[in-house]
Amino acid sequence: SEAAELLGLMHYMEGLRLITAVELVPATSDENVTVTDTELSGVPVRLYLPRRAPAGLRRAVLYFHGGGWCLGDAGMHGYDLMSRRISNELDAVVVSVNYRLAPPHRFPAQFEDVYSVSKFFLRSEVLARHGVDPARVCVAGDSAGGNLAAAVAQQLSEDPEVKTKLKAQVLIYPALQALDLDLPSYRDNADKPVLSRALMVRFWSEYFSADPALREAMASNRHVPAEAGALLHWVDWSRWLPAEMRKAHTYSRPAAGSAEPARSFPGLLDPRASPLLAGEARLRRLPRTFILTCEHDVLRDDGAMYAGRLRAAGVPVTHHHARDAFHGAVTFLSWPLELALGHRLLGTCLRWLRENL
Repeated sequence: SEAAELLGLMHYMEGLRLITAVELVPATSDENVTVTDTELSGVPVRLYLPRRAPAGLRRAVLYFHGGGWCLGDAGMHGYDLMSRRISNELDAVVVSVNYRLAPPHRFPAQFEDVYSVSKFFLRSEVLARHGVDPARVCVAGDSAGGNLAAAVAQQLSEDPEVKTKLKAQVLIYPALQALDLDLPSYRDNADKPVLSRALMVRFWSEYFSADPALREAMASNRHVPAEAGALLHWVDWSRWLPAEMRKAHTYSRPAAGSAEPARSFPGLLDPRASPLLAGEARLRRLPRTFILTCEHDVLRDDGAMYAGRLRAAGVPVTHHHARDAFHGAVTFLSWPLELALGHRLLGTCLRWLRENL
């Protein structure tokens, strides 16, 4: 991808997107689940409906795939397998959303798509059409999708037009803040496979802009203006990270940068892009939460800090930290990328959903 971009053959993300294309599988029903590609609120989704006769109203899971807001698809084999298992094992309706990607679509397009689907699905007549219990609906996602799920849960909790409240949220190694990209997890895992620090910086910058100046500022962790310094309180890892994750690292506040990035790309300081920036009053309204973090992952500390902040706000939180896992592991479910680790972590998420949704 880097070579193709340097030669002017294609955008870096277009090269990476070829991986997505190789992984795509058609919407194929099986003996347990009916699978359909359709649209909700004008947004493409892959819908999974259990085939067994319902014993009553069903659970529902709104799922948002990962891929750094630039890659991924509900039809990728790993996501398709995840959605089938959720639907079959929990007797749940699963809506896996294909939101717009960057480039060419920047923040807040991705958020707007998943929010539009969520708000539409939570309408009483739509829930009734799919046989869903209004008291048993969950949002979930991994990586960038975990970011979107957290942001959707926050916005839904304050939307006066939404009468149905979420029962739960499941955040799988979520990306939750773009203010400090020098957390201990970014230092410890800067060059680990699947998601390096450089790639995560690229994903964040592409989410907001094509401007290489923003990417350079984020890479040096000098992209937050002095006047936004008060927000750093919410991402202060010396306060919100457990001691075992702080390890021997010493906290240093990110150096103040130019005001230009935040002025040109206001999404940098927007809680819809960085849910960790939400104040305690907003967090207090959130539903019970499951957060999965992986030790060998640059995003490890985002999830751990959010768990700490949610607990401080009085939200029931289950934080499962996998010490032997890496970013993306939950989707390693089939040959040639099948790992017992992926099945184990997905099983952990399913058990929590079975007990809490």
